[in-house]
Amino acid sequence: MSGLKGHRRRLALGFALAAVLLFFFFRGLNWRELADAFRLADVGWLAAVALVTVLVYLVRAWRWGYLLAPLARVPLRDLFSITMVGFASGLLIPRAGEVLRPYLVGRRHGVKTSAAFASIILERLLDLATVLALIAVYFFVLPAPATQTTGELLTALKLAAKLMALATASLLVLLWVFHAYSEQALAVVERLLRWLPARISGWIGSTLRSFSQGLAVLHAPTGHLLALLGQSLLLWLGIALSLYCSYRAFGIALPYHASFVLIGFLTVGVSIPTPGMVGGFHAFYRLALTSVFAVNPSVAAAAGIAAHALTNLPVLILGLIFLGREGLTFGAVTQMTETSAQKAATKSAEREKEAQP
Repeated sequence: MSGLKGHRRRLALGFALAAVLLFFFFRGLNWRELADAFRLADVGWLAAVALVTVLVYLVRAWRWGYLLAPLARVPLRDLFSITMVGFASGLLIPRAGEVLRPYLVGRRHGVKTSAAFASIILERLLDLATVLALIAVYFFVLPAPATQTTGELLTALKLAAKLMALATASLLVLLWVFHAYSEQALAVVERLLRWLPARISGWIGSTLRSFSQGLAVLHAPTGHLLALLGQSLLLWLGIALSLYCSYRAFGIALPYHASFVLIGFLTVGVSIPTPGMVGGFHAFYRLALTSVFAVNPSVAAAAGIAAHALTNLPVLILGLIFLGREGLTFGAVTQMTETSAQKAATKSAEREKEAQP
């Protein structure tokens, strides 16, 4: 029961954070300019945002298949369906995608859930590494747009990118070592867990073993790894294209590569745990355009609203369509997510209780 209450508290906190972020997003805007920006927006560019978004998720599903390849060969049709259901559920129910995608691919193709979850971790790391690479290319290779400003914010962004690159590389190396020397690592873990009851230590050990199996792609042939890197680059160049289309629709004359720095800001914004990324996406989209490129705040806000809607509505619609194909309802998804949170809380409580003298 405590896990369920914790889930609801996190959801309530997410709504509160979204409300605060939206307050700052709309504060001080010229509402007439905002309305004019929407009225003058180019419908063709806006339609392109939605179309590119669907293609981006197709590439994401394709890449996930390569991450899962050492465990199972999953058809692209199934990968796309599960991907859309997972991301659509995550828009409505925080953390749902993290639970759903490993569960669904495991249920259909006999992959252990913890092993499939390892592929999700690698997916996130690949995403982060690619984003950092694009930011580095923007700052150190490509010419700065004529309207780019200078100041402490850009300096801080460069430093943050360097620190995140170091952390990402370190974590990838750690995961590689964990998989390469899994037996030795698991033996150390088992010794550390001896003080726990057998059923708890056994569960942790078997979960880590399955997780290690999910990292098998790190030892794939060079061609396979290069394909993953190429897919990641294609994926994020597609995301950059969707953002480029979103601000071009509102007459913001920035080059395509300006979307690389916008991606950097949005990576921070969408990490704020709000339902549907509401608030965080909007606030950081506007912040990037106004503080880095001196765009009119009302026009930047209109572009941010449109970008959020058109990069999420196709996901939500397709997710709802595929939800029935997976034999699920959003009620069942909610229950699965809450059950997962409750199980985690129960195991944590058991470990704390066993630790007491």
